[in-house]
Amino acid sequence: MLPRVADSLSFLYLDMVRVVQDDTGVCAQIQVDAQRTDLVYIPTAALSCLLLGPGVSITTPALNTLARHGTSVISVGSGGVRAYAGILSDSLTTHWLEQQVACWSAPERRLDVAVRMYRMRFQDADLPEAVDLDKLRGLEGQRMKAFYKILAQQHGIGRFRRNYHPDQWDSQDPVNLALSAASACLYGIVHAALLALGLSPALGFVHTGKQHSFVYDIADLYKAETTLPLAFALHNSDNPEQEARRRFREDLRLLKLLPRIVRDVQRLLTPRSTNATDGAADEEEPQEKRDVKMVHLWDPKAGVLPAGVNYAARGE
Repeated sequence: MLPRVADSLSFLYLDMVRVVQDDTGVCAQIQVDAQRTDLVYIPTAALSCLLLGPGVSITTPALNTLARHGTSVISVGSGGVRAYAGILSDSLTTHWLEQQVACWSAPERRLDVAVRMYRMRFQDADLPEAVDLDKLRGLEGQRMKAFYKILAQQHGIGRFRRNYHPDQWDSQDPVNLALSAASACLYGIVHAALLALGLSPALGFVHTGKQHSFVYDIADLYKAETTLPLAFALHNSDNPEQEARRRFREDLRLLKLLPRIVRDVQRLLTPRSTNATDGAADEEEPQEKRDVKMVHLWDPKAGVLPAGVNYAARGE
């Protein structure tokens, strides 16, 4: 039985090591000095995702072992705050990707996920019974404007307005510059979590048209408690961009954000059930199908059919 991401939530981050396969297993070689090299063995069979940071090299035999054990391997920046590329194991099922596509392709379910994301961000929200995305965006804008005002007052800043102009990066004020830098770090963390689940970063529910649309959706769930307070705290910094990245990496060790992102995404993509006794919507625990041991066939009427079967007689 392969380990479930939902069970183990095991993300291991490495940097400045060489990952190799020896007679015992996959290990990280740590060069202590010219005469000494320490070995730390990696529990590949119980590991969901391996994050390779700066200064890491990995051999092909080690990658093969990780793939056999169903471990996703993702190349990231320092502290895991950027995601550059991912290698997904062939044994990783498409369960969560199918859930994502099913929710994304049906307008009613897509709106439902967007509403649930809004409720996760603003837990005291009192939404009208019939709400569309246009109204939801307006409510979100009002909430964020009020939150900006509160943070500005707390730090003694005058009127603040969020501006992001990539072509005028260095001309941004310290808060906007710190917020842009910290947001880029947050996007990397979210991207790594989505890749580990086998999801498409491009299929967003609120954002659309970009390869990282779903990344932006999920990152918005955590900005109010991570990047925004950090950015406003750096309003007097001489180098807000660098300090935002450094402090975000330090804070991330305390936040343990990766496992939380996995749980939240699985909860969002799991269809809500209706309790037969009181009719209330009940959030079920995500059930990830990990019993798929080979590729199956899809049928619009029968659902999933076994592969490796000759269906010629049935098609006549």
